[in-house]
Parts: sequence; C-alpha cells; structure tokens
Amino acid sequence: MRQLIDRRQGGDARPKPSRYKRYKYGGALVSLLATLFAAGCTTVGPNYKRPPVDAPEIFRGQTAAPAPAETTSLGDAKWWDVFQDDALQQLIRTALTQNYDVRLAAARILEAQAQLGITRADQFPAVSAGVDLVGERPAAALGFPARNVGAIRVQGSVSWEIDFWGKFRRATEAGRAQLVASEWGRRAVLTTLVSQVSSAYFALRAFDLELDISRRTLKSRQQSLQLTQARERGGATSLVDVRQAEQLVYSASGEIVTLEREIEQQENFISALLGDNPGPIARGRSLTEQAHPPEVPAGLPSALIERRADIQQAEYQLTAANAQIGVARAAYFPQVPLTASGGFESTALAALFNGANAIWTITASAVQPVFTAGRTRSQVAVAEARRAEATLVYQQTIRRAFQEVSDALVGYRKLREFREQQTLLLTAAQDGRRLAEIRYQGGATSYLEVLDADTRLFDAQLGLAQAQLAEVSALVEIYRALGGGWQM
Repeated sequence: MRQLIDRRQGGDARPKPSRYKRYKYGGALVSLLATLFAAGCTTVGPNYKRPPVDAPEIFRGQTAAPAPAETTSLGDAKWWDVFQDDALQQLIRTALTQNYDVRLAAARILEAQAQLGITRADQFPAVSAGVDLVGERPAAALGFPARNVGAIRVQGSVSWEIDFWGKFRRATEAGRAQLVASEWGRRAVLTTLVSQVSSAYFALRAFDLELDISRRTLKSRQQSLQLTQARERGGATSLVDVRQAEQLVYSASGEIVTLEREIEQQENFISALLGDNPGPIARGRSLTEQAHPPEVPAGLPSALIERRADIQQAEYQLTAANAQIGVARAAYFPQVPLTASGGFESTALAALFNGANAIWTITASAVQPVFTAGRTRSQVAVAEARRAEATLVYQQTIRRAFQEVSDALVGYRKLREFREQQTLLLTAAQDGRRLAEIRYQGGATSYLEVLDADTRLFDAQLGLAQAQLAEVSALVEIYRALGGGWQM
C-alpha cells in the first residue's frame, strides 16, 4: 500500500529491472521448462503385453481342419448375407436403429469420450486470466494525509503439474483403452441383438407353422367326426367312437388357442427388441424356406479372438487396468507443479500497460510423499489386483467363446440329423394313420386305433416343426458364437 501511495504522489518505489536482467530471468525460465519437459518422458508402470492364449488348432465339432486357403469363417459374413429373409432383414435394421440396448451402448461411448477428454486435459497447463479493481482508504501515516486509493490489476496465470513420471499419460492410456472397450461393447450388443431378433423371428415362424398344422389337423378331424357321427346314426359304430373322435377335435382346438396366444406374445417380444410398442410383425419366408447350409465354415480358432467383440472388449479393459498400475505407482515419486503469473498493476488506467507496471511470479516445487500410512502401497496393490482380475476375465471369455463355438457346431450337426429322423418319423406316422383308417372303415379294429394313430401323426408334425426350428436356431447360435453380426 505504501507503494500505491508513492505512485499517487508521482513516485515509484519499485526499482525497474534492466533489460539484461529480464532476458536473464526469461532465459532461465525457458531452460527450466525445457529441462522439465525433457525429463517428463519417463512413465512408470508396466507396458501392456497380451496374456498367452492356448488356442486349439481346430474347434471341436468341426468335421475337418480347414485348409490354409479355406480359413473364411461364417462369422466374417455380413448378417444380411446369412439371413436372406427380406422381412427378417428389415426387422434387424429397425432393431439396430431403435433398440434401447444399442442406444445405451452408444451413450456409454459418448461418456467414455468425454471422460477421456477430462483425463487428457491433465497433461496440459491450465491458463486463467482476470481483472482486479482495488479501492481502499489507508490510515494516515508518516505525515501523509488519509486519501482514497484505487488500483487496477490485469493478470494471467498458468499452472502445470509436470507429468514427470507419466501419471497423466498412463491415465490417458487407460482412458483410451476404456473408450475402445466401450466401442467393442457396443459391437457385442449388436451381435447379441442380431441373434436375438433372428431367433425370435424363427420362433414366430415356427409358431405359424404349428398353427397351420393344427388348423389342417382340426379340419381333418372335424371331417372324421362327421363321418363317425353318420356311422353311429346308421348303427355301424357305437357312441364311444363318436366321443373318441370328439376328443381329437377338442385337443386340436385347444392347441390352436394355445398357439394363437404364443404368437401374439412372441410378436410383443419382437416389438420390444425393435424398441416399438407391442404390435403385429410382418412375415416373410416360411420356416421351411429358410436357408441353412449343410456345412458351416468355422475358420481358425486364433481368428476368433480378433473377431469376437466380447473378447476384444475384455482385452481393452485389461489394457486399461494395466495402465492404472502406472498411475498408482507414480504416487511414490515427487509431484512437480509449476505455477506462473504475470500482468500489470497501476493506479491509473492510462498507464496500466506501461512496462514499469509489469508484475510476475514464478513458482516451481517438488512434493515428495514421506509418510502415507501404507496408502500408496495399498493403491498399487488394488491396481495390480484389478489387472489380475481383468486378466482372468479375458482368459475366461476366450475359453467360453471356444466352448460356445464347439457346442454350436456339434448342436447344428446333431440337430440336422435329428430333423432327418423326425422327417422319417412323420412319414411313418402318416402311413400308420392311413392304415388305421382303412382298418377302421373295414371293421377290423375300433376307433381307438385311429385315435392313437392320429395323435401320433399330430405329434410327429409338431415335432418336425420344432426340429426345423432347432436346426435354424443352431445356425443363428453358430453365427453369434463365431462373432458375427456387428459388421456393418
């Protein structure tokens, strides 16, 4: 304040530094910054290395090992090439756009991007500027009368913690890995969604097929009931046969009611996957018209690690956990904050930017943790434990992927064989029903044999429909297990 009073009377209590001294101080500052920046290339903590993976040469369930020129996998194919039903393709496109899980995954990516920006900003200086207006009335002293004093200060400041040990760079590395992991997480959601919509659509078409079978069976049984009633009125058969024929009619009618309920509920489920309100679903090809090749190329197990989105997500989460060890270990070493401020201060606005009114301060310090009661050691232990956990999750995800592919390959092959047996069973049931009707019309047997043969035929027809659904659903599972569906 004494200096402000001196300025008011035309004097300046501060000595003016010479140009040589200003250059000397500035050169020293530049040298200090260059030295700290060059030294700030050290990064503590381990660099990431992919854990070893013991991948089999071929998947269990493959009929033969693929030749080097035949390593293309079904998982590499686009989903619209695998599922060629136009109605199904439109459903999948709608789901990829409107499904809430996909939109949530996209929001998580935006969150990870913003978090990375926050973390990355710690590597750079923080700059601020401000203007201070000071007014006060000091007490009279040393013979000077008391008068109002005003001053203006325009000042900017820079604060920067030198990333001497790579703490912020390791944190940025972890942030980038989390961002990539969130992107692979979105792709994993896409893979799951494509398989869910496809499986739900095929299940709906299976219900449609069973409903058509039930309605045709009901019509046939109603005709048989009419014939039985006519025979009973003519005295050719008993009322017992009529009651047995009625049982067949009622059982088919009850099956139709059940299927109609399941169809509407399945449509509601698909609508939810699409992000829509419950409503009808457009149909395309029938279940029996869906394309499914006899053999499915699985490719090499080593390629599965690079293709499956959940494996990639787990690896980038492991990368992030590994980088966090460096962040924790950096707390063992000194922090090197650098603070600088400069500006102009004057009691007169016209003389504010006069060189004589320049002010500046520079502060550089190093803060070394001395005693933290084991906090730093525990933080490093936590980071290392999280890396170990992420490593196990990564390895477990790979093992589960191999199992899922092998299960799907075995399932597809065996379900195809089962469907072939169901086809033979249906042929036998149809012939048995025909022979039972002939024997009944000829009076060689009772209607009970016809009832049993008709029931077996109906069950065989529904069983074949379920076998066809299981076969095409197994193809969907192979495609999902091989990591297909996220390619756009």
